Order: sequence, then structure tokens, then C-alpha cells
Amino acid sequence: MRLDDLPTPALVLDRAALMRNLRMMAGAVARNGAALRPHLKTAKSIDVAMLAAPGFGPITVSTLAEARYLAEAGFRDQIYAVGIVPAKLDAVAAMNAKGADVKVITDDLDTARAIAAHPGRIRALVEVDVGEGRGGVTSDDDALPAIAAALGSRLAGVMTHAGHSYAGHNVEQIRAVAETERAGIVRAAERLRAAGHEIGIVSMGSSPTALHAASLAGVTEVRAGVYMFGDLMQVELYTQPMEDVAVSVLASVIGRKPARNTILIDAGALALSKDRGTQTMAKDYGFGLVVDLAGRPVFGDAIVTRAYQEHGVVECDRPLPFDALPVGARVRVLPNHSCLTAAAYERYHVVDGASDEVVAVWPRVNYW
Repeated sequence: MRLDDLPTPALVLDRAALMRNLRMMAGAVARNGAALRPHLKTAKSIDVAMLAAPGFGPITVSTLAEARYLAEAGFRDQIYAVGIVPAKLDAVAAMNAKGADVKVITDDLDTARAIAAHPGRIRALVEVDVGEGRGGVTSDDDALPAIAAALGSRLAGVMTHAGHSYAGHNVEQIRAVAETERAGIVRAAERLRAAGHEIGIVSMGSSPTALHAASLAGVTEVRAGVYMFGDLMQVELYTQPMEDVAVSVLASVIGRKPARNTILIDAGALALSKDRGTQTMAKDYGFGLVVDLAGRPVFGDAIVTRAYQEHGVVECDRPLPFDALPVGARVRVLPNHSCLTAAAYERYHVVDGASDEVVAVWPRVNYW
């Protein structure tokens, strides 16, 4: 099967680029003496998990559907890295009763008490806020030791996520966020240890801080996910070159407007997502960058500037080769944010490097 044989839009995964990205992150984390707990929120795939966490190593998930799917495949050591609600504890306990070790996170005292009181085997990490301003308590907050004390023997450690690293405009800024993240989570762990708690897991992570951190001293593990596939935001954050963006959307040309130097493709908001993550970065890629079937940016800055439900409008900084782009021609679109783009699809059509041969089809798990 070739890419030209697929109905469009379709999700394409370049295995060669994926493997480069996996080696890059594994090397970066190992050099700093921490373990890697890959986040499968982007990939949502057993086949990718087998490569990212060989030997059924520890993983991170973002939904209970992922947790169940991957636990049944043999990935037992998991962190469900979204704040837990008491109503979901039974589902976690049921997975753990079958041999999994799915750990949950909380920043809420009442929820910590519910975890401690639950009859099932459930451990939890306290979520710490190191500056993102999303979930978590700060390392100096009085709530930190209170939540830890409420968890009691269920306490497994502390974790944080420096999502604000995505606002960095250069490596130095991202490295500074990484150090703030490291220092904040280590401070939380030290504070709880001083209070008599055993803290086995000190977990931080985002792809930019994992790759650019100057030190991971005191951190036991790093969680990162989007690095596996990369996207145009990661290119702008200096975590990978464009040729290592491993996931793309296969689309067909459905209209040509030479007078406006634009083409229409059958990949719109539902196929690409409406994420505009590069909008505040040095280079704004609209809703994605159009490349050829081999994944090469041969058209120049051919950017999807408008995304309707099923239509993408592509504009370019140079004259488009309309003779090579008749209606029905296939192109690929590199996404702004691969997590959201991939979420629209049930499977990956796997290629290997510049070849257009589909060498495998890997299923995904979606929903919650």
C-alpha cells in the first residue's frame, strides 16, 4: 500500500523520525541521571509505547481509557497525570486489582482523604505548581504537607509540569524554566521528607524542559510526550529540526486558485485541529505547513492560513507549482500541535523515512 492509495485525510507516522526522537530524549534524560517515564497522551498507541518504554517500562497517561488499554498490554507502572476525582477511584482500583500500578495525582485535601479511605490499592502523588498556574500547590504552601499527611501510606511522591516552558523564546529562557521546575519539585520533596514522609518519586517534565535542562539533580524521573512525534511548536522551541516532525496529515488538493496563489485541501479544522500554538512564536505556521509526499518543505512557506470544518486554505510565500498540484494530488501537512491533531484519528499509517510505502498500520485509543 502507498500513501496515494489511502483515503484522505489520513494520519501518517514516520517511523524513522520517531526513532530519532526517542533516542534524542532517552539520551538527554540519561545524561542527567534521571529515569524517563514517557507520556503516551500524544501517541495513545501500544506500538509506540513498545518503542518509547521498552520492556514495559514506566509510562504516563492522560485518560483512564489509555491507562486501561496500556495496562492490558502489559504496561503496569503508570501515572495518570490528570487530577483525580473520587468518582474515578473505583476504576483505578479495578485496574490495580488486576496487577497494574496506576498512580493518581491530587492537589486537593478532600480528595487526598478519599484516596486514603478507599479500600482499593491506590497510591498518589501530590501535584506541585512551579509556575504554570494550572494545577498543583506551591512547594511552600501549607496545603502541601497537609495533603501528604492525609494520604498517609498512600503517598508515592510529588510531581509537576512546567507547561509555561512553551512561552520560552530561546533556549536560555527554556533552560531557566527547567531549573525553576527542578528546584521547585525538589524543594517540595525535601520539605515532605523533613516532615517524615517517604518520597520515592520526584517527577517533573515537559518536552522542552526535559531536553534543555542543565541539571536534573534531585529528580527521579522525567515525563515528556510530544517529543516522540514533534510538531511545529517543538521546532520553534528548538527541541527538534523540522525533518524530525514524525506525524503529518495526508490530504488531497480539492481546489486551485492561481489568481490568488492558493490551493484548497480536504484537511480542515477537524483533521488538523484549530490549535494556533505558533501564533506567538517567531514563526507563525497558521494551522500547519504543507510539504510533499516525502515530507519535504519543497513548496516554501505553504501554510494553511484558514481552516474550515473540512476545508484548508493554503497560501504560499512563493508561486505555487500548480502544474504539480492538480485536483486530487496528495500533500502532507505538518501540524502545529501533534497531540490535538492526532486525536482526530483511529490509526497511524506508518512510513519509514522518505518512502511513500505504508509499512504498518498502528491503532490508537481515543476518548476517555
